[in-house]
Amino acid sequence: MTLSKKTLGGGAMLALGALAASPALAQAAAAAAPTVNKGDTAWMMTSTVLVLMMIVPGLALFYGGLTRAKNMLSTMTQIGAVACLAMLIWVMYGYTMAFGDGGNDFISGFGKAFLKGITPDSVAATFTAGVAIPEYVFVCFQMTFAAITVALVLGSVVERMKFSAVMVFGAIWLTIVYFPIAHMVWASGGLFFKMGALDFAGGTVVHINAGVSALVASLILGKRIGYPTERIVPHSLTMTGVGTGLLWVGWFGFNAGSALEANGSAALAMINTFVATAAGGLFWMLAERLNGHKGSALGFCSGIVAGLVAVTPAAGNSGPFGAIVLGAVASVICFYAVSVLKPKLGYDDALDAFGVHGIGGMIGAVGTAIVYAPSLGGPGKPDFAIGSQLTTQVIAVVTTIVWATIGTVIATYAAKALTGLRVSAEVEREGLDLGEHGERAYNS
Repeated sequence: MTLSKKTLGGGAMLALGALAASPALAQAAAAAAPTVNKGDTAWMMTSTVLVLMMIVPGLALFYGGLTRAKNMLSTMTQIGAVACLAMLIWVMYGYTMAFGDGGNDFISGFGKAFLKGITPDSVAATFTAGVAIPEYVFVCFQMTFAAITVALVLGSVVERMKFSAVMVFGAIWLTIVYFPIAHMVWASGGLFFKMGALDFAGGTVVHINAGVSALVASLILGKRIGYPTERIVPHSLTMTGVGTGLLWVGWFGFNAGSALEANGSAALAMINTFVATAAGGLFWMLAERLNGHKGSALGFCSGIVAGLVAVTPAAGNSGPFGAIVLGAVASVICFYAVSVLKPKLGYDDALDAFGVHGIGGMIGAVGTAIVYAPSLGGPGKPDFAIGSQLTTQVIAVVTTIVWATIGTVIATYAAKALTGLRVSAEVEREGLDLGEHGERAYNS
């Protein structure tokens, strides 16, 4: 279970200093003050950079390869730019909304706006009493989560959404959707945290949030010209394959890094990220074969991501064989969501952000309640009850779906009012690379 990520900043350190001024209490105060662990700090800095690698170049290449050649640069530019925007907003007011001091069930307040009170000496407590990392490292680690989540949403709206609209949407969406959900799940005062919801690395915060928002945004934006009657296929599965590999490697920072320490919990998350993902990649291809298709490179890449998504909330909350089952089940269900559900309903989720991240995230979040059980190899206590935990997980999932839906409607229509939202038909046919950025990905 992800424990409190509430930090000890300047005020807490001053209080500890006052206690230490009394000789009789000096020893107790020293024991109570978390001490920065250099090994854990080094691991968390590494994990943070690994998550950044997931965005640029990982997600940029993964999504870019799936688009048509005329939209390659626009897709990569949108992902990079909205991630940069998220980073700046995070240090201005995102971090304090999600992990600042005080607040309520939904946000932490604005006491740490513009990182007020945070210094190189400020520390963030880990999950082991007396062990800490520098608060700046924690700020950076969580910053990369915000950046990749808003970038994931773009997978449903590429090839037709204005660059200006992406930026306006991103700023509003982060503020009213991502920051509150991150607080609710991971901060000690958050609604889901107090309920006891299990989300080790972001099944609700990242994947359900992004996937549901992607579906809603694509419905408001409308279908691409020619969809689904014209043949619209990825222009470079080679790039998508490279992006998939970068995503998988970076995901170890995402999952194992969420332990906040280099310890056994991180090791469990690490092995689960290996085996659930391996199962996901193979079972998607198996599903293709069982449905009369050849096992494809695109299917393999999609299965890899589905396995990664499903194991994210369960990374440190499952045994390895529970993770294998979770990755396999999620991959097969995501396959049907993409190949059967989407065509039947007719929505244009261009790169299947909802079909993989939304559906996979839901399966992972709910399934965590099962694989957490010690009888199934999970790390739960002997008295763990699947039924009650399953109820909690479902409540967290449904609440996230509703919150993300409402917030995305607001953010999308606000972007539409300010920018027009969608490029002209002429630009869409010509390609957003030239129409929005005046460049071509390929000049030959």
